[in-house]
Amino acid sequence: MEKPENWSELTWQEKREKRFAWWRAAHGINFISKEARAKHDARIDRMIKAIKIEIPDRVPVNIAAGSFPAYYAGYDLKTIMYDVEKMREAWMKFARDFDTDSLGWMSPGNGLVNDIMGSKVYRWPGDGLPDDASMIQFVETDYMKTDEYDAFLDNPTDYIIRYFLPRTYGVFAPLAKLSPLSSFMGVSNQMMMAAGDPDFRKMARTLLKAYNETIKWGRVAAECTRICREMGYPAGGGGIALAPFDTVADMLRGTHGSVMDMYRQPDKLLEACEKILNFTLRSALETADAGDSPMVFIPMHKGDDMFMSDKQFEKFYWPSYKKLLMGLIDEGLVPSPVVDGTYNRRLEYLRDLPRASVVWTFEKTDMALAKKVLGGHACIAGNVTGSLMCTGTPEDVTRYCRWLIDTCAPGGGYILSMGVSVDKVNPENFQAMIKTAKEYGVYRK
Repeated sequence: MEKPENWSELTWQEKREKRFAWWRAAHGINFISKEARAKHDARIDRMIKAIKIEIPDRVPVNIAAGSFPAYYAGYDLKTIMYDVEKMREAWMKFARDFDTDSLGWMSPGNGLVNDIMGSKVYRWPGDGLPDDASMIQFVETDYMKTDEYDAFLDNPTDYIIRYFLPRTYGVFAPLAKLSPLSSFMGVSNQMMMAAGDPDFRKMARTLLKAYNETIKWGRVAAECTRICREMGYPAGGGGIALAPFDTVADMLRGTHGSVMDMYRQPDKLLEACEKILNFTLRSALETADAGDSPMVFIPMHKGDDMFMSDKQFEKFYWPSYKKLLMGLIDEGLVPSPVVDGTYNRRLEYLRDLPRASVVWTFEKTDMALAKKVLGGHACIAGNVTGSLMCTGTPEDVTRYCRWLIDTCAPGGGYILSMGVSVDKVNPENFQAMIKTAKEYGVYRK
């Protein structure tokens, strides 16, 4: 997005309208037909009105497809992770057959790149999971040790290079040999000496191999995205971020470590969250500005009702996360958190943010309560459960989606969607969800 010269002088609402206008404009898209253009404009308008808690023509509907397109096309997860052409075929078949209001990118990752890089943070078909697994799995552990907070806080970049990367990807193991990157005087000499190390030379060759495979995969992904846009689906780019506490609990200390740290070294944990906040906000802004969409996807994991007490949430989770959300909002972006678990006790906190500034997608939260607390203040979405989609009938799906629409849609500000992604689902269940939004979710004036 090209920002005007007076960008810093605009209010967050004015910045957001600029981003919405860019989103609507469909820059560089050659639509396949007038009908595709009309669908694009209707979908964009529908989503924007839901975000702003206005009344669209009908309730928008989104599907978290997960690895479903692979199985729908007759393949399994391993196939589309290692065969880019079959991945393309699966994704385009899904795009043609399911008429949703947005279309996110399906690819669960490149299995060959994971192999080349020696990833230690994931398990996937071909590395510890069966070929027909539902999705890749994250390997959570204490990649940052108990006594390493000071090293991280003193120089995060040095810590990531010399500690975190060697522990998470085999290809980066030689980086652990480096001396501390804390002096500008000796860095160049250290890099030159590393160039003569056989392990560093092997790392460079391996990274080049991974790069070439990534470019090959990326070209197909870009082509699929372009075709989907030409078919009338809004751009799905936007940014991505994590709550600072989730970054610690997911990526650095793990669940066990982060729980212990809340009791044993709370000040270090809080300081780390503040440090991570600045990096996360800067990264999210960069990725969002590079895309056409104002949405910023934020998967939320450790802040739910069952993980920590209300006092712990108020102390460790919400302060730095609220700053992140406000930083995104101030730039005219639309945070789009997906709330894992339940937030029944957390809903009042979400009212601390400006009206109509965030889209909250819930997995298991009581939607009647969410509407009561957030209705008229924030757009809410989700709660079509994975268990319903995987085990229910089309009639079950229709019945529940109607209840959600009756409960959450009045007055605007609701998007019919799932709180989790799925894999081996009866396609008729997805069609029932879409049909319910189109027919039952119409706002009658």
